[in-house]
Amino acid sequence: MIVPADYPELSLLVWNRDAKRPIPASEVFALYERNWRYVNKAGIQPGEAALIQRLTDHFGQGRMLTR
Repeated sequence: MIVPADYPELSLLVWNRDAKRPIPASEVFALYERNWRYVNKAGIQPGEAALIQRLTDHFGQGRMLTR
């Protein structure tokens, strides 16, 4: 379970729900993948970048399908 409030860009993606409520890692990966165009790539902190990489490796087999 991942707490969106712990990651600045992720917390912006969950604007319509409680960012302090933990959500499953698979759902976090889907949120990043589906909303990647809204993520400020230049503003991603190292901890969040590492999270994204771990999720991509695990759920995306090393690839994130973005448009």
